Amino acid sequence: MNLIKDFIRDLRVELTDEFDRNFERKGFFNEKWEETRLNNRRGSLLMRTGALRRSIRCQSGSNTIRWFSSLPYASIHNDGGVITVTGKMKKYFWAMYLKARGGIVYSVKTRNAVNNQRTKRLSAEAEFFKAMALKKVGSKIKITKRQFIGYHDDINGIVERVFSDTMQRFEKEVLKPVVELPLKRIS
Repeated sequence: MNLIKDFIRDLRVELTDEFDRNFERKGFFNEKWEETRLNNRRGSLLMRTGALRRSIRCQSGSNTIRWFSSLPYASIHNDGGVITVTGKMKKYFWAMYLKARGGIVYSVKTRNAVNNQRTKRLSAEAEFFKAMALKKVGSKIKITKRQFIGYHDDINGIVERVFSDTMQRFEKEVLKPVVELPLKRIS
């Protein structure tokens, strides 16, 4: 039994599970993420498609463990920050606005939007994308921190528990009590 290798492997599994649970908790351990202003019928802002959750990978070395995502927007969501509006972003927001606007139910007789929950939700979504599309190139957008991986005080307890479990296995497998066999007299 390689004590350090087993400890790193077990810790990697436990912490990977905890970081994945952050998406279910909609928060970083016990720190809830701020609600989004956009009324999204598909759940949490970070769970619209599940791509971010599925992108989390882990690498471990002889005495290190590292979690990461290859998605370009993972870091800004995990750490928060400010992004600059580009022309490409404006095109995306216009496309999303048109998509959201297309979902509004209109009355055949009056040609006005039907005032129901679905229309209100789609209208709020369409208005959000329209507001984003109307921002000037070069303006700034603040992205709220919604951390899902990284250090948290709860990790200390997990490390202690995994270490204790590893040590108990080590004691049972490696430090087994030596059984003394009775010696026969040679005459």
